[in-house]
Amino acid sequence: MQNQSNNEALESGKRIPHHMVDYRLQFNDIVDVKVITNDEILRKGFSLNTAETGQTMGMQPGQGGGDVYYMTGYTVDKNGFIDIPLLGKVKVSNLTLDEAKEQIREDLKAYIRGDFFVRVKLGGIRYSALGEFRAPGKYVILQDRMTIFEAIANAGDLTVLAKRDNIKLIRQYADGSEIYDVNLNDRDLLYSDFYFIRPNDQLYAEPLKVREVGAGENAAQTLTLLITLFTFAALVLNLSK
Repeated sequence: MQNQSNNEALESGKRIPHHMVDYRLQFNDIVDVKVITNDEILRKGFSLNTAETGQTMGMQPGQGGGDVYYMTGYTVDKNGFIDIPLLGKVKVSNLTLDEAKEQIREDLKAYIRGDFFVRVKLGGIRYSALGEFRAPGKYVILQDRMTIFEAIANAGDLTVLAKRDNIKLIRQYADGSEIYDVNLNDRDLLYSDFYFIRPNDQLYAEPLKVREVGAGENAAQTLTLLITLFTFAALVLNLSK
């Protein structure tokens, strides 16, 4: 979070505007769709999924990559469609969640009489943490948005040997993937497109050169290694006499 661009110093409490764009659905996203009529709302109350909420809250998906939405949600196929009962295939690729909601609502008018409510949400944010993380793996977070720092914290934080000025972020698009270099040491990250991660992002933390030569992760381990090498060298010299 250093001011590496020599910008104007930030005053304490000054608000930093986020650079956010509406996420557009793409291949491999999982969408959670709920439809409820006005009669059901009056009968059951405004909670759309009271029973399911308890199940989801108790599950808390983790490194295994499995979660309830994989079984109950709708996965966007390679052609950009989700398959919904009654409606069949509905194209949602390149639509925002609000646009997908309106599309589904319009299509359902041919099957449902009277007023009804449609909710469309992402079935969590899936991302992978690779390399110099304390708990690398694949994660599913039941949130609408998450910062890169939250994603790193969720993976146990970076190890002391991680290159914090060169985190690789692999981001998927409809027609392929792109690799970006992210500098966690530069506060300009807060203004960038990479401050908030997106579904299916992959984070790779490269190791420092010290990892390549096999030194320890801290001073104590490095000292132990040096003593061991010195002792071994002394033993070899003694035996060769």
